[in-house]
Amino acid sequence: MFSHLNKDGQPGMVDVGQKAVSRRTAHARCTLELPKILADALRAGGLQTKKGPLVATAIIAGVMAAKNTPGLIPLCHPIPLDDCKISIEQNADGNLQINAIVVANYRTGVEMEALTAVSVAALTVYDMCKSVTKGIVIRDTRLIEKRGGKSDFTSSNSNEKTDE
Repeated sequence: MFSHLNKDGQPGMVDVGQKAVSRRTAHARCTLELPKILADALRAGGLQTKKGPLVATAIIAGVMAAKNTPGLIPLCHPIPLDDCKISIEQNADGNLQINAIVVANYRTGVEMEALTAVSVAALTVYDMCKSVTKGIVIRDTRLIEKRGGKSDFTSSNSNEKTDE
């Protein structure tokens, strides 16, 4: 059932050596629920913090995280990424939405890289804004879509099941 366990139940890296190289993409998203004081400050142009420009710093952190996923998540393959795009937008209710789209031509998918990218970008925003308020909530971190490999996946609002 779990691909990272051998027949004896011991963990191990999945052998992807026989899989065909194909274009793999993954889109992950998370939301930062911001208290009103912080949402208002960001709307008013408070994107420059003592630690630097908020959005630019979080984007760089997200890209770095995607590139370093195998060092953070046990048993992940080191994947040469072709692209990693991160966007951070403030929506109408003041919350921030972080999206990452990661692309590679490889034998295994880039879902973990996309999820790691949005997670670390969100943590970076938290770190840079915690002097204003520690009431920031990081929520709804999830895979939105993946393409390539043995199956594609697109998220819905319900609990999804996948064969991977």
